[in-house]
Amino acid sequence: MYIISQTLLALPTFFTISLAAAVSPSVSSALQSILDHAYQAPLYTYPTSLTQGIVPKGIHSHNDYWRPIPLYTALSVGCTSVEADVSLINGTLYIGHEAGALTPARTFDALYIQPLLSVLTAENPTTPFVSGTKNGVFDTDSGQTLYLFVDLKTDGPTTFPAVIQALSPLREGGWLTKFANGSVTPGAVTVIGTGNTPLDQVQGVDSRDYFYDAPLALLNVTFSNITAEVSPIASTDFAAVFGEVRGTGFNDSQLETLRGQIATARGRGIGVRYWDQPGWPISTRNGIWRQLWSEGADLINADDVVAAAGFSDRDGYW
Repeated sequence: MYIISQTLLALPTFFTISLAAAVSPSVSSALQSILDHAYQAPLYTYPTSLTQGIVPKGIHSHNDYWRPIPLYTALSVGCTSVEADVSLINGTLYIGHEAGALTPARTFDALYIQPLLSVLTAENPTTPFVSGTKNGVFDTDSGQTLYLFVDLKTDGPTTFPAVIQALSPLREGGWLTKFANGSVTPGAVTVIGTGNTPLDQVQGVDSRDYFYDAPLALLNVTFSNITAEVSPIASTDFAAVFGEVRGTGFNDSQLETLRGQIATARGRGIGVRYWDQPGWPISTRNGIWRQLWSEGADLINADDVVAAAGFSDRDGYW
């Protein structure tokens, strides 16, 4: 568990907050002493406590590799979806938005595959009481899948097979959501190809453990044959669909478009995500988040995942 223990040392403080911080300052000194030292005793720890107390939230960690600690920061605030941009260079998948951001150490395997294996191992321990479980990454909701969007930045037809191969450790562990015999079997991690992912390497494949990020705005046009078995989540460019948003919400025309796109996706059992939303002013950003969620978007696309989770807001909400 070296990867976990070393990484968690640098996680945001709200991830490792102590019980004492939530206690009234008026408690007795004796009780306060117990609270301050409780975590040093075996009575107050348990095998799956890595993600203890974290409530899963419908937040997509957009460009997750920009987080202070990729994957772990998102998990620490409860994001149920993360995005990794990959470039295939000389047989290796590197993580980064563009070529200038790549480094030899930051690979898809190092930043996502191996950490995911570590988290899943921690949440599925072998003890005298249990073994062989297939729980997800969240201790509070073991059935919640984690969406792993893999955004292909290099040539799709050659890069996607490398992504499929890179998933082998998760596949061998039985952690991936699968499609076979016409139905989907949920898993701890649901991989969705986006960016340059070729549709023909997903749709029509009889047995697979990866899916496709369909263009939400085209579900009732050129992508009308897309089903939830191919695309569990469909996404589109917020700015391209709605244009500029001033104030804290949609106008009537924008709202009509939003409801129409969500209804089309819902009719096929497909979830909804919008990217490239306003990041500023904060009141506009928060207002759009709030309205998207209330209208039925499944994932709130966020660059500031701490704010999206409510931790940076004085009142704990948008």
